[in-house]
Amino acid sequence: MKKITNILVFTWFLCLGTVMNGSAQLQINSGSQYLMNIAKDMSTDFGDFTNIFFFADELASFNAKEGVGTVRWKRSVLNSRQAFNTNTVVANNLNMLDFPGPAYVNDPEYKFSIDFISPRAIRVRMLTTPVEIKEEASLMLAGTPGTDKSWVVSETDKEITYKGANGSLTIEKKPWRLVLKDAQGRVMTKTYCSIDNDESQVKAIPFCYIKRGSDNSRSINPVFSLSPNEKIFGCGESFTSLNKIGQKVNLFVTDPQGPETDQMYKPIPFFMSNKGYGMFMHTSAPVTCDFGATNIAVNKLFMADEKMDFFIFFGEPKDILNEYTEIVGKPTMPPLWSFGTWMSRITYLTQEDGYNIAENLRKHKIPSDVIHFDTGWFDEDWQCDYKFAPSRFSNPQKMLDDLKNKGFHISLWQLPYFTPKNVYFPELIEKNMYVKNGKGDMPYEDVVLDFTNPATVKWYQEKLGGLLKMGVGAIKVDFGEAAPYNGLYANGRSGLYEHNLYPLRYNKSVADITRELHGENIIWARSAWAGSQRYPLHWGGDAATNNNGMLGTIRGGLSIGLSGFSFWSHDIGGFVISTPEELYRRWLPFGFLTSHTRAHGAPPTEPWLYNEGFVKAFRESAELKYKLMPYVYAQAKECTEKGLPMMRALFVEFPNDPGAWLVEDQYLFGSQILVAPLFESGTKRNVYLPEGKWIDYQTGKVYANGWHMIEVGEIPAVILVRDGSALPHIKLAQHTAEMDWSQIELKLYAADAAEATGLVCLPADNQLHQVKVTVSDKTINAGTLSDKTKLKITN
Repeated sequence: MKKITNILVFTWFLCLGTVMNGSAQLQINSGSQYLMNIAKDMSTDFGDFTNIFFFADELASFNAKEGVGTVRWKRSVLNSRQAFNTNTVVANNLNMLDFPGPAYVNDPEYKFSIDFISPRAIRVRMLTTPVEIKEEASLMLAGTPGTDKSWVVSETDKEITYKGANGSLTIEKKPWRLVLKDAQGRVMTKTYCSIDNDESQVKAIPFCYIKRGSDNSRSINPVFSLSPNEKIFGCGESFTSLNKIGQKVNLFVTDPQGPETDQMYKPIPFFMSNKGYGMFMHTSAPVTCDFGATNIAVNKLFMADEKMDFFIFFGEPKDILNEYTEIVGKPTMPPLWSFGTWMSRITYLTQEDGYNIAENLRKHKIPSDVIHFDTGWFDEDWQCDYKFAPSRFSNPQKMLDDLKNKGFHISLWQLPYFTPKNVYFPELIEKNMYVKNGKGDMPYEDVVLDFTNPATVKWYQEKLGGLLKMGVGAIKVDFGEAAPYNGLYANGRSGLYEHNLYPLRYNKSVADITRELHGENIIWARSAWAGSQRYPLHWGGDAATNNNGMLGTIRGGLSIGLSGFSFWSHDIGGFVISTPEELYRRWLPFGFLTSHTRAHGAPPTEPWLYNEGFVKAFRESAELKYKLMPYVYAQAKECTEKGLPMMRALFVEFPNDPGAWLVEDQYLFGSQILVAPLFESGTKRNVYLPEGKWIDYQTGKVYANGWHMIEVGEIPAVILVRDGSALPHIKLAQHTAEMDWSQIELKLYAADAAEATGLVCLPADNQLHQVKVTVSDKTINAGTLSDKTKLKITN
């Protein structure tokens, strides 16, 4: 009997999926979940035999000049097919069984349109219903997309082609297909249609939408081809391998508890290919991207949305990121002080703690600008009431003023959830400021603030505003991943469309009130969706305190940078347990050579709690960044103008170097500094160097391109500078307000280069200046910058 029971349990687990995969496998075929807020896997619905499938069959009508027409969708059904002892799935045409027959159409025709946004961007929209809802302003978009007239159209009886300076889009009429080509006429990708299955015994479901047997709701599944050696990047802050080919990626905001699984705090419905194109799936509904995971030739984009609204971009990675962020928005510059050191832990509990941390940072001469109070500045830990606990903060206003005079900005933790014991719980219920369930009651035990309700936003911003008016510098925008998926929101929409959008609404609410009161664009957020990059900055969550936590963190930082986010940070050394000193030392240069730098963890992270040797190591990494602050600030400014990440994958700068596309444990800090952290104990590592010469920042040794085993310097990381760089430095200061921007030191890094170049941006005018130095005679050409600061050259 025991053996039979085990067989039954095993069979049930096979049906359920791999439970301990750390991902979206805790599901049954309908997509229902066994644990709340595990990512939705939308692909399951597209294998359900009770659903009706409609395949994009032919272009029924189209006005090529206007870019508008209709596509006929062929009604189909899935059947199983036996081949000896193997069962496969095939799709067959279906004659409609609906009643009354004359009221419906067997193969419906729905609107399909093309818009041209710029010479590198087009928009493709497809409906799966005759009803076109009036389009409202999208929170994901920075504004109304532009219109470009440079694309030239031509038409034959078989196809319509729109050709631009950077590529072309062809619409094949029957069978309906979209073909994207680059400027040289090479096919980058094309939609997958039924006839493509003739080439293989493995039958992939082509471009389609489904009508569910369970409730007649619709979802669309755009399907595109993949090429041999194609690589896909993006999709948000993903902690798995950077290249997404062979992966199934669920775009559903979750709290993964750290950067070690395939779940994401910050999924972004955008990706780019090394073939020269990128796609932004303009939706807030869940998406499952099957990038060749179940069929190596096919990119299946399983969407919960019933409509397809894609922006498609042509070009190299820099072009694509610039075009994408033109659509969803670029950030304005965060304040200078935010680029300094943030000192934090869970948690500083008292006013005395704040003074002690400030005193120790200055005593140990560790340059720093921010002290963060996490979950315990209220009367009761984790119970946010927006008030400093009177019993532990006798005069918080004086503390804020005193610390500001010492060069410290204060950051405060909070969250958008209120437990039944929270003092504001009754008020929020009474005023209907929470997300509701279908009955109008609470979907959870906790109140979840409803940011679609203007009254909620006003109430919330008033609470934060009181703190900001006291002089608090930044608000930590923690959590935000658990907006009820089955909830009903004040704007009339359900969690299907609001769950993923919740972090963006949350980020925006905090950023708006901070900008209104301080004139600064700064938050410290964990969750995000497309559009959140306008509201810097975001950090990588609760990393494991081990080597793999560090690896997942760097992957997450690179991936979010390839998804349109310029600024990002993480918890140096990991979050969970007290960081072993050896690991902490290796993590330090990675943490400081990131756009924003924070030491934070559940246990204490302060360097003076280790030993004097570690204090010295911490200080050296901090001093490195503070001396490089003119470089950091100028590179950040360029990122805000071009949609680039401060922490960027090598191929962003070197798209024509095949090796650069393979590296995921090194990065470029800005455009001129290459960083290769140590992920294991030791003093050296293999480093891949793209084209050109590279000069070791710490030793001056010169390396050619290719693979090298390189010893780290006194700061335990490989830090190299691109040949022909003029890196601006500044005299060391203990905080950014003390920095003397009237004198900038240019350090030249030149091996073969006859000219060294760099960027400088003075905080006083916030303008980007290019500096050129002739290496032979040290002649400086800096334009009007020479009138604003004194430039001094050193080798």
